[in-house]
Amino acid sequence: MANATVSQIGIDNGAGSATGLFLKVFGGEVLAAFNEENKFLARTMSRSISSGKSAQFPAISKTTAQYHTAGAEIVGQEIGHTERVVTIDSLLISDHFLSSVDDAMNHYDVRSEYSFQAGRSLANALDKRVLQLARIASRASANLDGTKGVASPAGQQVIDADGDTDADSLVQSIFDAIQILDENDIPTEDRFVALAPAQFYLLGNSSSKAINRDYGGAGSIAGDDLPRIGGAEIVMTNNLQNGTNVDDAGGTKYDIDLTNSVAVVSHRSSVATVKLMDVASEVSWDPRRQGWLLLAKMLVGSDYLRPESAVEIKTL
Repeated sequence: MANATVSQIGIDNGAGSATGLFLKVFGGEVLAAFNEENKFLARTMSRSISSGKSAQFPAISKTTAQYHTAGAEIVGQEIGHTERVVTIDSLLISDHFLSSVDDAMNHYDVRSEYSFQAGRSLANALDKRVLQLARIASRASANLDGTKGVASPAGQQVIDADGDTDADSLVQSIFDAIQILDENDIPTEDRFVALAPAQFYLLGNSSSKAINRDYGGAGSIAGDDLPRIGGAEIVMTNNLQNGTNVDDAGGTKYDIDLTNSVAVVSHRSSVATVKLMDVASEVSWDPRRQGWLLLAKMLVGSDYLRPESAVEIKTL
């Protein structure tokens, strides 16, 4: 009995790799899912590098103006400089194995769902780390101590005992945090407030004028549409972790106890990200295991950059 002639649906024009056509579809869907799901990577100071393991992000102090006395020599003022070095983490991957036998017997396509979940998992992993770092920044000491130039502020927290359960109290705490950013001379553009779903929907019960259109608010209780408070964009996310959180896989720089954390009000300058490899994908046929290995990956690293650009809201 002769063997069957198999139609290799992954071969491009009958030649080349058995997965040559799969890769493009899988890779495109991974990237699309990542871009759709990821909310906070674009809210960091990002830099791409072609080689190496780290990138330097400078921090420069403010300076002052002064009146000149006629005849006095103008010699210039010192401006303080320092830097934050952001290193690449280990390779971040999302991997799945698809048996050729299972794939043949299955009556529906799973590759599309696998690619979506792979892209989504990478996006969520990065968002969790960015939000951890924003809160680490809010607890960090100042980059510039004033030895040279003007000292920069340290990170700060707003303590709100019932900010996780009282809508009006949470709104007031958000305004308090925004005021701190204003006093730190942080630009009004690119500010955001990260809230878990429970606190996001809690704001819909607020009696505050902040979300009342009659008082110039931009929110809508009818649609739970709370785009901005005090000029800062409200972002709902499941990646604002609380409780004790230790991320050993990402390195100790992400370790933080978030037991009492409610929200973070931040500017994109609070966290920096360096990319060595953007979202990429591979599909490999494994003859020894008779199946396809589907792999999505990124090689990036993040760290806090400017403590004065982040304010955490905590219950204590």
